[in-house]
Amino acid sequence: MRHDRPLVVGIGGTLAHDSSTARLLRHALSQCEEAGAEVRLFTSHALEIPFYAPGRNLENAAASELVAAMREADAVVLSSPGYHGSISGLIKNALDYTEELAGDRRPYFDGIPVGLIAAGAGWQGANATIATLRSIVHALRGWPTPLGIAVNSRQPLFDADGRLIATQVDEQLGAMTRQLMDFVARSRMPRCAPIDQ
Repeated sequence: MRHDRPLVVGIGGTLAHDSSTARLLRHALSQCEEAGAEVRLFTSHALEIPFYAPGRNLENAAASELVAAMREADAVVLSSPGYHGSISGLIKNALDYTEELAGDRRPYFDGIPVGLIAAGAGWQGANATIATLRSIVHALRGWPTPLGIAVNSRQPLFDADGRLIATQVDEQLGAMTRQLMDFVARSRMPRCAPIDQ
């Protein structure tokens, strides 16, 4: 379904409501919203859904809502903590639900841009998690943005009111969301008819 405004779906975070990855995801989505997008956020308990089993879990309202949003998305932003050098089980399970899109006219994330955010308690975990997310997006036929955001969560990121104070991270998120929205704008432009030779 085509929206007047592009739909950007954010998936990520942890079961802790104020996790770094959830806050970074919210910040990225707010930048997309400022650029004219409609946004949908799936984080924390919205991702506390049954383990994916093909065709068996869509009676779960939260899982069904997630699948419907992914099906309609013009772009996606994924944000995962770096757990033991990879993405969390929570995020992996959410992404397993893309299998419900396999038979769609647009399967999986085919042809849509996907922004990537990873936060780890050190650079090694954050960078390994970005690489894993990029690999998964390729497998889902999506287009990861050239810039993925790896964040060392040991550095101060937010103030006491939850505002992002890490200037470099803010600038990187801005660059990534611009890439995402530029891709969406180009993909929504009418295609020119081929010129007859």
